[in-house]
Amino acid sequence: MNHFMRPKSFDNIYRNNHTYNIKGLFVVFIILNLVVLFLPWTQNIQVKGAVTTLYQEHRPQQLNSPIPGRISKWYVKNGDFVKKGDTILLLSEIKEDYMDPRLVERTEQQVKAKKGVRGFYEAKIGTATAQMQSISKSRDLKLQQLTVKLAQLKMKLLAEEAELKAVDNELVLYEDQFQRQKKLYDEGLVSLTQFQQKSASYQNALAKKTSAENKLANTHQDVVNVNLEQSATIQDYSEKLNKTEGERFQSMGLIESSTGDIAKLENQVSNYRIRKGLYYVLASQDGQIADLKKSGIGEILKDGESIGTILPMNVEYAVEIFVKPVDQPLIRKGQRIMCVFDGFPAIVFSGWPNSCYGTFPGKVIAIESNINSKGLFKALVVEDENEKPWPAQIKIGTGVKGIAILNDVSVWYELWRNVNGFPPDFYTSTNDESVNKYEKSK
Repeated sequence: MNHFMRPKSFDNIYRNNHTYNIKGLFVVFIILNLVVLFLPWTQNIQVKGAVTTLYQEHRPQQLNSPIPGRISKWYVKNGDFVKKGDTILLLSEIKEDYMDPRLVERTEQQVKAKKGVRGFYEAKIGTATAQMQSISKSRDLKLQQLTVKLAQLKMKLLAEEAELKAVDNELVLYEDQFQRQKKLYDEGLVSLTQFQQKSASYQNALAKKTSAENKLANTHQDVVNVNLEQSATIQDYSEKLNKTEGERFQSMGLIESSTGDIAKLENQVSNYRIRKGLYYVLASQDGQIADLKKSGIGEILKDGESIGTILPMNVEYAVEIFVKPVDQPLIRKGQRIMCVFDGFPAIVFSGWPNSCYGTFPGKVIAIESNINSKGLFKALVVEDENEKPWPAQIKIGTGVKGIAILNDVSVWYELWRNVNGFPPDFYTSTNDESVNKYEKSK
């Protein structure tokens, strides 16, 4: 084809006369690759997790029925926001033991009656104590009388013993005179009249001795009788005191029993009053009502049965991440974690975390020592107050992708490490001090 007759488009397409600098481009490409190999690269571990809360009271709370009952009225519906102490629903009683509308009043009457019985026994104890004091005084007075009487008898006994001794002396004298008169009479030296006089005197002295001995014996018997009376008096009054004291102890025992019954009844009154307050199921904290289980009026709730869920409003969020055992030694308290939340757009360059967009920094505050059923270790990550705040729109259960920031190395080193299958470098986090400050502030 003639050069002058070729279309201009042919030259534009084939460019036969154009020269290319392939060698230069290749050199530039090699130089760029060499430069990239010496660029810094941040080692990292990518983990998955979910949004949770740092404190148990910030998690969704179950609403449970404190007592069995029948639903009488609903005050809320699904999606309503409530304050702590707001009424969720009203229950009515289904147990016949608590159906009496005057149950508390009647139980208080029983308490009052028991207290009256206890007061009666207390008065009885006072009477028994006074009676014991009277019996003791009577016993002491009686014993004093017997003591005085015994002393009088002892004095009388001494006098009678002295009298008997005098009579004995007199009898000895009359007996001696009688013997002499009898001898003289037998010898005829005295008359019969004189002998009879001495004999009569001797007989009189002998009779006086017998009378004195009888009186002394009677006095001894009186002493014995008084001693016996003393013993009988002590025994009699002891029985009376023991009987009265037994009644007193019995009353004391009845008082203790009444005190126990009163305490039991007062406990029942308190329980009944508390139970009446439990008819109203109240919100345990500020939050939103969700997942109500019962659908209408008149349904029966069992003791402890779930009514629904209350979602707390003021929540301090955290992220729980799950780490493989091979990566667990590389996760340390205070370590920086870049979080990517589901639903929030992000551009992630894992090796250059400072160039990422849509990631939110956090730090590890706790690592569990036990492995879960899926063979992973759990760690808790919280928002770093000194960096970009987490989005307010996140909710519990939101999926999270975490990037644990490790050591800064060169790109060539990271490629060499991956080719050889080596793990990331183990190092000590520089954020441990910040975590300690965080824990102290909590």
